[in-house]
Amino acid sequence: MFSISPEIRDIAEDVLVAASARFREIDGVSEINTRRVLEAFARRRVSEACFAGTTGYGYGDRGRETLDAIYSDVFGAEAALVRTGFVNGTHAITSALFGALRPGDTLLSVTGAPYDTLRAAIGIEGGHSGSLREWGVGYRELPLSGDRDAYLGAVAAAASDKAVTAALIQRSRGYSERRALTVSEISGISSAIHDANPKAVVIVDNCYGEFTQTQEPAAGGADIIAGSLIKNPGGGLAPAGGYVAGRRELVEAAAHRLTSPGIGGECGATLGVLRSLFQGLFMAPHVTAQALKTAVFCSGMFERMGYGVSPGMNDARGDIIQSVLLGTPELVRAFCAGIQGASPVDSFVTPEPWDMPGYGCEVIMAAGAFIGGASIELSADAPMREPYAVYAQGGLTFEAGKLGIMAAAERVRRRP
Repeated sequence: MFSISPEIRDIAEDVLVAASARFREIDGVSEINTRRVLEAFARRRVSEACFAGTTGYGYGDRGRETLDAIYSDVFGAEAALVRTGFVNGTHAITSALFGALRPGDTLLSVTGAPYDTLRAAIGIEGGHSGSLREWGVGYRELPLSGDRDAYLGAVAAAASDKAVTAALIQRSRGYSERRALTVSEISGISSAIHDANPKAVVIVDNCYGEFTQTQEPAAGGADIIAGSLIKNPGGGLAPAGGYVAGRRELVEAAAHRLTSPGIGGECGATLGVLRSLFQGLFMAPHVTAQALKTAVFCSGMFERMGYGVSPGMNDARGDIIQSVLLGTPELVRAFCAGIQGASPVDSFVTPEPWDMPGYGCEVIMAAGAFIGGASIELSADAPMREPYAVYAQGGLTFEAGKLGIMAAAERVRRRP
């Protein structure tokens, strides 16, 4: 079992006192989101029969159709597609992109280069066959700027080009030091794009952002959003999968990309997972709040230890990710070893960097999770490149999350 020094315990006590008001705000958001989920469950008349699942082709799956409808209600969308057939968030986002774009179209990324694994799907790097660019879709990008008025003006100017048929917004920071976007900010960007080019489709990578605020981007002007079920919306119970939600025709197009033209979302056996998907969504606002508290605590701990953090403890948050700028590969390894050692699963394992599929450099990942790779459970990862920042996220319970962050802080403190 890991041990925590009096020095780290004292810092933790100070942080808990300083974070008390922020924690109350997070709990308030969780209650509002829980009410929205409960109202959707009641509106769609969820019953035991919804958990039965199907086999084979999965025709007439009442639970699958009900869950889609609940997601559309909760996310403020016309329609939704929730499937374990999405292997990860990148797959869901890629399906939304391919559904919205055609050869000869141009995709504009308005938040700079997208997350590493999505770059290969677009064709920015990696040389993989079947990418959007290989399919004949053009690509441009615009960096995110801190000057709001100048940035929105640049977005409008770039989107006004009639060759641009879709714009991609990445809500979370990914492996970058820029902050995550709030729903209000995404709404402003969406408005700027639509005003300049009414036919352009706004697509939001919503990963890590669900339930961190009281509204989702589909209710704030985005045309379609996508994310992973083993992040926030799965509540720590979904075993796999992803979702898309938004305008009905765009969701349908993504469904035809996921399966095949003519089949779309009409097929897909749910086997025995529906109960976990329903219950995970019910738990999601609370579990996301636990992850947010863990992130706030992590920010306070490492800021007091003298490291750069983003966001700060009291900053607005658009996702559950906490960046800690450690500065050396040795400290990144130490942080990740602390998280792994305080995990409920595989606590005896020492994480090591490796060449993960979809990444341009070695990546280290610490995640002793009940669901493989579930980043709503406490985890930490980092690309092994300068400036050597580690990205922590998740925490099914704040109590366990707090202990994990303290263990990481202890490992970093002891590292010469």
